Amino acid sequence: MLENPFTPGQVPRILAGRVVELRRIGDQVARVAQYGELGGPLLVFHAPRGVGKTSLLRTAQRRAEAAGCVTAWVACTRDHSVLAELVAGIERSLVAAEVIPRSQRRGWRTFIDSVTVQVGIPGVPVQASADIRLPEAPKRPTTPVGALEELLHEGAARVRARGGAGLVVFVDELHAGSPGDLAVLLNALQNLDGRREDNPLAVIAAGLPVTPEALTRAATFGERSSFVPLDLLSSHDARIALSAPAEALGVTWTHAALDRLVDEARGHPYFLQLLGSTTWDAAAPGTGGRLGIADVRAGVPAARAQIDAMHRARWNAATPVEQAFLRAMAEVAPPNGNVSRAAIAAAMGRASRAISVPRERLIEKGVIEPVGHGLVRFTLPGFGAYVLDLD
Repeated sequence: MLENPFTPGQVPRILAGRVVELRRIGDQVARVAQYGELGGPLLVFHAPRGVGKTSLLRTAQRRAEAAGCVTAWVACTRDHSVLAELVAGIERSLVAAEVIPRSQRRGWRTFIDSVTVQVGIPGVPVQASADIRLPEAPKRPTTPVGALEELLHEGAARVRARGGAGLVVFVDELHAGSPGDLAVLLNALQNLDGRREDNPLAVIAAGLPVTPEALTRAATFGERSSFVPLDLLSSHDARIALSAPAEALGVTWTHAALDRLVDEARGHPYFLQLLGSTTWDAAAPGTGGRLGIADVRAGVPAARAQIDAMHRARWNAATPVEQAFLRAMAEVAPPNGNVSRAAIAAAMGRASRAISVPRERLIEKGVIEPVGHGLVRFTLPGFGAYVLDLD
């Protein structure tokens, strides 16, 4: 039996589609590499969970490194400061890439300690900001914005000075950042843009659909960031997501089997990986094997059980008012899945403005997402049918 090539819940071995999105990132990296300047405004990809944001960023990270950039990876959480993660992530990357010479490590460490104090990271002793500098050590910043600005500038400039293309920072789960941290990040990037020719740097981020609103609330000019929504995969790309990992191991699919799984997954990247994985486990193919419709029938029930568990968890996490919203939304959803606010309110017997709170909370939870003016849809395919079956 060959190793299962599908990776539900993890970065896929082969990223299908996302050509346009990777080109957007590549354009910023090219500006950094070719001109030694800021790649552009903060580039933010937003989508519900499971649509492939992290996979996109990880693929782009590998490409940026192949282009000669040093990259830093930052994963935001509600319980930790984004600024703290940025400082730590950039330092780890620069040290690992040996951008900081051994002779300057002490001065760099003092600079990092000073930055951590200025951005207000808990647990850092005040004495860390003491001015103990070696020759060529960067000057100490004096404000949170100045501290982050100087760190990004100094890190990127040092990469370039030692023969690298520049620094590219990838920030995942950006929506989890506090308004204060996001404001500092946005202000620092705006200041660096004022002298873009001195900053071989790009910052690429991803988050839930609420991320654009979170950045705009943090700083009004945050709306000038580049926001790119990630949608479900096309049928063509969905087939590649299933066929390419199998073909890499010498295994193929019948057309009927692929058609069945593509219909079942409805373009959702996580569902594709899950369905591919359970079908593979049921078939246990060897090199030269062919996965058919019988294998799909054997594997789909396990995937559906996992998907039902996800649906159940989302339903149980909703408040009674939110559940009423979801039930009304499921009842009036058209075939394309996009439901108007007015239709949901009418089904609930309430005024349109009266459903604002549950709507916003469900968007924040990632259960539904805005897809146009006054329109929302479920983020997991099949969730509406699950809700209706609860009756």
